[in-house]
Amino acid sequence: MPKRKRAGDGSATAHAHLEKQPQNDKRHYRQRAHANPFSDHALSYPAAPDQYDWDAHYPAFAGTGKTPEFADVGCGFGGLLIALAPLYPDTLMLGMEIRVQVSQYVHDRIVALRSTTPAPADAPHPDTPGPYQNVSIVRANSMKFMPNYFPKHSLSALFFLFPDPHFKARKHKARIISPTLLAEYAYILRPGGIVYTITDVRDLHDWMRTHLEQFPLFEPVSEQALRDEGKGPILDAVYSSTEEGKKVERNQGDKWLACFRRIEVTRD
Repeated sequence: MPKRKRAGDGSATAHAHLEKQPQNDKRHYRQRAHANPFSDHALSYPAAPDQYDWDAHYPAFAGTGKTPEFADVGCGFGGLLIALAPLYPDTLMLGMEIRVQVSQYVHDRIVALRSTTPAPADAPHPDTPGPYQNVSIVRANSMKFMPNYFPKHSLSALFFLFPDPHFKARKHKARIISPTLLAEYAYILRPGGIVYTITDVRDLHDWMRTHLEQFPLFEPVSEQALRDEGKGPILDAVYSSTEEGKKVERNQGDKWLACFRRIEVTRD
């Protein structure tokens, strides 16, 4: 089967042509399970966050000045985004995925959902954005270009769901949680924002939890505390909405959750 051709992420043409099309099928988007983040991928990215055209990704919010608040790093087939979008319709959400075919699948899935899902009958205003207008996808290498997309303290939630465990010790430098990358995550996450991590690999869970505990700008927060704050729907989606999460459930495996809050540091 010929490879699907994909438009660039940063231009208005990437997301403006939201014509109707049928729901897409994963069988037509074949891709390896993981990609090497250190390879020289052909990617386009903004030089700075204020140079990126978010209106092209979220046309229903054009002119509002809104930017993404939720970022799903390595979003896979977009299960978390699709689950959360109707629950938080006024919150812009962005998936970041390095694999060509997978990011294309998520883009096509969003296009199909936008064009086929009817607006809620109880919408408070006729200009209320329709379903799934608040979710989008970019093909990006999050290990290299996160600060190119997000301004300082702009995100309220960062998700790392079932990331590549990179089992071999010489591959640990490619893990998505590391001291260097945590500095970038702390920069783009606002004080009070939450980092959500989950995996079915105990060793990776211990690695992510330990690095986050040792980083001075994050503190652990329990699942119950987050549920008491009204974040139960987010946690439920973290556990069960992704392709990997569903596969773990089918195989009756364990899931290891660790969440951390971005703290404010007072300077003397």
